[in-house]
Amino acid sequence: MASDAKHDLHSYLQEGREAVLWKLEGLGERDARRPLTPTGTNLLGLVKHLAGVEAGYFGEVFGRPFPEPLPWAGDDAEPNEDLWATVAESRSDVVDLYRRVWRHSDATIEALDLDARGEVPWWTRTRVVTLHRILVHVVAETHRHAGHADVVRELVDGEAGVRREAPNLPAGDVAWWAAHRARLQEVADEAGRAGGPTARPEG
Repeated sequence: MASDAKHDLHSYLQEGREAVLWKLEGLGERDARRPLTPTGTNLLGLVKHLAGVEAGYFGEVFGRPFPEPLPWAGDDAEPNEDLWATVAESRSDVVDLYRRVWRHSDATIEALDLDARGEVPWWTRTRVVTLHRILVHVVAETHRHAGHADVVRELVDGEAGVRREAPNLPAGDVAWWAAHRARLQEVADEAGRAGGPTARPEG
């Protein structure tokens, strides 16, 4: 059976969307917002950011603007305003917004051919694009942030895995994982001692 490129890309996009939302399941408002990297990466902020990404790329780019205002996407927004949720923006508010953006994006994807042209006003080089290129771009960005969400959720409460139905991890208990991590730390320490602070790749 021949592969349908648009269907394939759309399927990968949906997998990424669902993975990001899965990482919020079971968390309260505080844990959904906890900044767990030096740059403040947090789970709910990733969802809010991706809502804005899709609203722009599948909306404005193809002359099909998302009908709701996104204040954090404006020129007067503060830096990183799209990467965290305020107290007034509840977890359910942000998740529901993301799902509404999905529906708008899906309508654009369904309505246009892969070679349909649009324009990305915020790109500095090639601004004229096709739906095919934008699908690839948004799939890549969504899965990149799904990876961020994997790490942040593990830092929140230890939950890890690719998908609920197929976590793609060894079936170890807490003690097994603690021993595994300790072993990796020993390897890293040994490599650091052997390589020294000025070690460089060969070639």
